Amino acid sequence: MPPRRRAAAAAQSTLSFGNQSRVTKPSTTPATLHKAKNLDSPLPTDKSASGTPEPQQVLTPEPSKPHVAELAVRQQATKEHEEPLSAEDKRALKLSKQDLQKYWNKEERSRRTPRVHQKDLYLEEKILRHFDLCSQYGPCIGIARLKRWRRANMLKLNPPIEVLAVLLKKQNANERAHMDELLS
Repeated sequence: MPPRRRAAAAAQSTLSFGNQSRVTKPSTTPATLHKAKNLDSPLPTDKSASGTPEPQQVLTPEPSKPHVAELAVRQQATKEHEEPLSAEDKRALKLSKQDLQKYWNKEERSRRTPRVHQKDLYLEEKILRHFDLCSQYGPCIGIARLKRWRRANMLKLNPPIEVLAVLLKKQNANERAHMDELLS
């Protein structure tokens, strides 16, 4: 049997949720905003002779401007493409499509289960997304893929040369990581 509770010395008053005991904060907003809407008033009706509603104007959406992160990554990527080719760049450009396929097959064999959601992606996009998700090469958010690869190479993290090959051969490749696109 649970122990009995002792009654408090000062009895607490019961809470009432009625209108008479409502406590509100003082406000400085105009009184016109506090007036409740009259829900009983009828909605304005269209009294046209034909009985059909008037056509509404459809506004065409303005083209969206790129996000600030997108602009920063594009700027990083253009700076990277202007630099002269290094020894790694020349080695990466010599890789063929078969070399990329061998690399990807090796990566797939190292997994326990096959990638189900990437069946419709190109080989190059699969390689780039795999590189995006490898946290051992540093964060992929807010940095161009090529700059991330070069930073990882400079820090002796041994990033795959195949990723560099894909980045250099695909001039119109998306510079942003897939995760960066999802999060911004």
